[in-house]
Amino acid sequence: MEQMLKVYIYEDGESPIFHEPHLFGIYASEGWFMKLMEENKQFVTKDPEKAHLFYLPYSARQLQMAVYVPNSHNLRPLSVFLHGYVNMLAAKYPFWNRTHGSDHFLVACHDWGPYTLKGHNELSRNTIKVLCNADVSEGVFVAGKDVSLPETTIRNPKRPIKNLGGNRVSQRPILAFFAGNRHGRVRPVLLKHWSDKDDDMRIYGPLPNRASRLLSYPQHMKSSKYCICPMGFEVNSPRIVEAIYNECVPVIIADNFVPPLNEVLNWDEFSVVVAEKDIPNLKEILLAIPLKRYIVMQTNVKKLQRHFLWNAKPVPYDLFHMILHSIWSSRLNQIQI
Repeated sequence: MEQMLKVYIYEDGESPIFHEPHLFGIYASEGWFMKLMEENKQFVTKDPEKAHLFYLPYSARQLQMAVYVPNSHNLRPLSVFLHGYVNMLAAKYPFWNRTHGSDHFLVACHDWGPYTLKGHNELSRNTIKVLCNADVSEGVFVAGKDVSLPETTIRNPKRPIKNLGGNRVSQRPILAFFAGNRHGRVRPVLLKHWSDKDDDMRIYGPLPNRASRLLSYPQHMKSSKYCICPMGFEVNSPRIVEAIYNECVPVIIADNFVPPLNEVLNWDEFSVVVAEKDIPNLKEILLAIPLKRYIVMQTNVKKLQRHFLWNAKPVPYDLFHMILHSIWSSRLNQIQI
């Protein structure tokens, strides 16, 4: 990839929906990829005839903010907008029609990313979709072809990386920690079974004052062996990457979720996956993991942390390079098939 890959970025499309990266908040992954891709000189080519891949530089978050009518519960205008954009590219250039979009890719972290693609058959079926909402049960994300994008919360775009690291194993007295809003199908079940039930299981809704006076949210993660990462309205959760940043072993509770970078990373070696039906047995499952096994997983979390970092200037094996490699691998697999 380092020597060969060339990506052509369509210049068409006006801001804020195109070419204007959204760099903060829980959906910032799509914006950081856009920013770093458009600034890149190694992989980007101005000559589309030399391109192996074609990037559709839109932001699902910006599309939602610009086109969605608040409280309408109607995503069709967003789908219609993307349908028109793709048809314009197909009419203006020969590249889409050569492969019916199979060598094109898009990057969308907003929850609605998959749903806004359904209005265009080739866009939904053929393109390589890089999505935070990597849910194989909904008929849009295709495991093995599409790419699962980590959801990374960025609070300060000028300093996307800070406060990395956590306590050593001997200074992690909390078995498991979760704090967050009670939405979606999984979190109410988690809170029903574990909220205020067991001092080893620090499971909360929004972090209460009585807990935050002792430890802040990041300090809870840094002081816990396992960080519970349940899905919200959708399967993705920023807590997975937050756990990795704080060197806490992620416990993923989201049936049908494809974890990021799974074509190169073995998630069994640094995380725990718990089926939604097994939430009542959560403590038993975690306690059954031998200490020696936990130490291996926690060590692996620290080792692979670099793969989940956005750097102002990309460095080899960081998140920008890893996602681009996933896209490149997906395209190569399609060609070989």
